[in-house]
Amino acid sequence: MQIDTNMYHRFPQRVLRLLAALCLAFSAWAIAPSAWAFDNPQLLPSTQTPIIDLAKSLNDVQERELAQDLEKFEAETGWKLRVLTQFDTTPGRAVKDYWQLDDKSILLVADTRGGNILNFNVGDAAYKLMPRTFWIELQTRFGNLYFVRENGEDQAIVSAIESLKTCLRQGGCRVVPGLPREQWILTLVTSILGGIILGFAAHPRKEGQIVAWQWALIFSPLWGILFISFGIGPVVSRTADWLPLVRNVSGFLIGALVAFLSPALAKSSPSET
Repeated sequence: MQIDTNMYHRFPQRVLRLLAALCLAFSAWAIAPSAWAFDNPQLLPSTQTPIIDLAKSLNDVQERELAQDLEKFEAETGWKLRVLTQFDTTPGRAVKDYWQLDDKSILLVADTRGGNILNFNVGDAAYKLMPRTFWIELQTRFGNLYFVRENGEDQAIVSAIESLKTCLRQGGCRVVPGLPREQWILTLVTSILGGIILGFAAHPRKEGQIVAWQWALIFSPLWGILFISFGIGPVVSRTADWLPLVRNVSGFLIGALVAFLSPALAKSSPSET
């Protein structure tokens, strides 16, 4: 029997590579907690200010006006809104003692090194008024790459702060106020699709029948979810403007009418020719 001697030469190399990989993984695991626990109070300003703009995401005028607005908002409502922008350096946990963050505090952290620049450190009292889904939607709406590319980092920060102020003033929100154009188009499409399904389902299938209500009711869970849950619900929960609602209802009715009449038109066209 012939023995492959190359196998014995390769075996120590594989063992060394495995040990090196394990050591690297262990070192990364051991270093990660200390990286999250970074604390650098030297980066904090000597005077109290609600904004620490280390990444220079705001110009001087924006920073001054936003700082005055946040101080006025805190005096009126008692809610403490703070903004920290960072890039290469960060004060880390030192901001907690600097701002004396408590249960009624919300810290917005803008970091341009990630795909989404917005992060939030939320006090327990704020979670009672705005659930976790609200913060996810707030982050994805204003902190995503496309919004920042079209509007800038400054507008992402200002828009998120304005949404927070609106919700805190009205005693909480389940969803982020405002209806972006992209989201409204999606609600319009689902409304039209729901109307089309209703129109096809309600088309008469028997002689002398005007509307097939039985089939319309059978398919009601489908077109009802598309129209009510996805077409009307997001609109009325995010804005008081009646125009998007009227457009969605009109799209639903037009889609239902076209789908209802299309089989009849298809049958009548050959006889006319």
